[in-house]
Amino acid sequence: MYIFLFVAALFAGLIDAIAGGGGMIALPALLSVGVPPQAALGTNKFQSMFGTFTAAMHYRRSGLVRFREERMGIIITLVFAGIGAWTVQQIDSRILGYIIPVLLFCIALYTLVTPSLGLLHSKAKIGKETFFLLAGSLLGFYDGFFGPGVGSFWAILLMSLLGYEIRKATAHTKVMNLSSNIISVIVFSLGGSVLFLYGIVMAIGQIIGARIGAHFAVKKGITIIRPVYITVVFATVVKLLYDRFF
Repeated sequence: MYIFLFVAALFAGLIDAIAGGGGMIALPALLSVGVPPQAALGTNKFQSMFGTFTAAMHYRRSGLVRFREERMGIIITLVFAGIGAWTVQQIDSRILGYIIPVLLFCIALYTLVTPSLGLLHSKAKIGKETFFLLAGSLLGFYDGFFGPGVGSFWAILLMSLLGYEIRKATAHTKVMNLSSNIISVIVFSLGGSVLFLYGIVMAIGQIIGARIGAHFAVKKGITIIRPVYITVVFATVVKLLYDRFF
């Protein structure tokens, strides 16, 4: 079981560092070994925090992002992620079994119909402050409440609204993810919803995968990972629906 979680986290860290969506692998892996939904969400946040930190540092060293310039987005995301993490712990775990597949399907569908985003830099459609106020609050809450796929949402919005090309969007996505992961882990830990032994095993896999993925993203982009990512998302939806109804 520990080997399975380690390998799942390694691939999750690799994919998350490149295109976001690593939670699509890590969260179902935790659910598949019998971890209850709230604990799976909390443990997923804990282990993914290490991969996100590793990827964010790699992007920073590569010159694709500067933390100081994004402090407004970091703060807003952190606050609303904390609210989301508290909210999800007040909900009956059985409801999550129905919410999760629907959210995953929506994420996969949106990713599938936007194949050309981020190929080149383009003109921003809204101001940076307005963007981070809106995206930080909505996606911060979503990341604290649920999480899987939020990296893809961040990247898509950064590309479509701020005009970032894919590598810059991915780098900034990791910074925002790191902010929401840190506060979410604190809130989930206070609620007793983090299984630290599982989380530490997966964190090791996350760090290794994130280093490989971030290096690949800086050098090659995400062309090769896109079909794999979409396949994983839809496969996860099918699995969760099957587990719920059959």
